Amino acid sequence: MTARWHTMRAMQRLRIFILSFLLLPLCVLAADEPVLLGTWEGTLVMGREDMTLAFTFARNGEALTAAFTSSAMGIFGMPADTVRVDAKRVIVRIARLDMEFNGSLRYADDGSTVLRIDGDYFQQSEMVPIVLLPVDAPGL
Repeated sequence: MTARWHTMRAMQRLRIFILSFLLLPLCVLAADEPVLLGTWEGTLVMGREDMTLAFTFARNGEALTAAFTSSAMGIFGMPADTVRVDAKRVIVRIARLDMEFNGSLRYADDGSTVLRIDGDYFQQSEMVPIVLLPVDAPGL
């Protein structure tokens, strides 16, 4: 084998190493974002009244979107203005309602699946704790 062949082989290995090094952060980012796609529903207890609400999470290209549903409020699929998710938290904001939901993700023992979201629902000056569970569709 010639010296030129060894040089070309070394350059090819270097290219593969550099490419894998550049793609590693993308793999880590994808692994850090939990899978919340679908509908998550819970019951708000406000005084003597109970009110069911739901967030439906979906993908729009690279972005995660959320739609808010609450039959008690007469809202069915209102899009969220802000949706932020990381490995431990989810934040959903809807400016028109002066509403924000901050939730902590609770995982199965093996860490692979989000079982529930323990959160706080803020609207105007009120804060109410709520637990969201996965459901097939928002209950009406």
